[in-house]
Amino acid sequence: MHWPRLSVESVRPSRFLPPFCPWPECAAHRAPGRGFQRNGWYRKPSDVRRIPRFRCKVCWRSCSRQTFSTTYYLKRPALLVAVAAGLAACSAHRQIARSQNCSKTSVTRMTEHLGRHAILFHARSRKELPPIAETIVHDHGEVFIGRQDHALGIGTAVGSLSWFVYDMDPAPHRGSGRRPDRKPEGDPPVRVSGSYVRSIQRTFRGLLPHVFDGQPLVVNVDGRMDYRVAVRAPDLASRVELRIYPNPKRGPKGTPRSPEAIERDWAMFPVDQLHQFLRQSCSDHKRETISFGRRLESTMGRAHLLAVWKNFIKSRSERRPDRTTPAMRLGLTDTPWRWERLFSRRLFPDREQLSDSTLAIYRKRWTRSLPELALKHAA
Repeated sequence: MHWPRLSVESVRPSRFLPPFCPWPECAAHRAPGRGFQRNGWYRKPSDVRRIPRFRCKVCWRSCSRQTFSTTYYLKRPALLVAVAAGLAACSAHRQIARSQNCSKTSVTRMTEHLGRHAILFHARSRKELPPIAETIVHDHGEVFIGRQDHALGIGTAVGSLSWFVYDMDPAPHRGSGRRPDRKPEGDPPVRVSGSYVRSIQRTFRGLLPHVFDGQPLVVNVDGRMDYRVAVRAPDLASRVELRIYPNPKRGPKGTPRSPEAIERDWAMFPVDQLHQFLRQSCSDHKRETISFGRRLESTMGRAHLLAVWKNFIKSRSERRPDRTTPAMRLGLTDTPWRWERLFSRRLFPDREQLSDSTLAIYRKRWTRSLPELALKHAA
């Protein structure tokens, strides 16, 4: 994967030249333009170094070297790596603010900024993926948004061999609102959730272009009826092969597992491990906590940040002396990354291949605003 090692700020002003026009309305934003001319320089209050300015020869709008930096509008750019590392270490916003001597709102705004960058970087890494030659393991991890009757299923697609997180897609639904230790008597009725079906179809449609022509997309799933309904779509019926491993009934804690349970755990281990890792590393993914996410877009942004960290920075296994990352297993990189390299360049949404659902999450248009909900109820 072609990604610079050094940040934009480390490039000398005399050697830096904008690679494209940052304005989306300009023709040189996606296609080669007629170049740039220098337009002076300025200094930031937090940095004494000169920052050169440029003017596009197509739209004649100005930009600077800082426009292409991940810290393009931050007053304290040194907090970027510290906040990202704190979020990956299961620290809440207030805890990070205490340790970094800053305001809690500053950490919250920076978390939103990190989530948007992670969404764009994940889309960039998916564009450079090699053809998928492994089985995909898919399941939804459950989390709450604000309260327990507002549930969110995060559909995660993980490689069975590389453990690379290929996709994360939301499936908001109504939660039961019941305590997990109070289970209803009898078997629950089999129901099909339209939100889960649409989430599964979006994930499968996004992975099919990365499969060899003529080869099916092999997916290990559990016994949810939503998967069988999702693959009935005409464009998925002949191209997706489901390997179903139902969740068997388990005995009391400490009893040996049945052969069916062992087979299911081995087949679904990569995604089960990811869900356990998310609950361990994210405060808003725990079952009983006061750190619930307040908005779907924020929860998905932080989940993408953890996925990018797991793919490129974290070693594949912590119990074995294996320093390779999932991205190294797929040939995207040759060494483990650091946070500084991940934030070396700013990404622009108009230059990345984002799906409609991902773009709605990036621009915070998935959740309806309060005025829209008020008009809906009034009607």
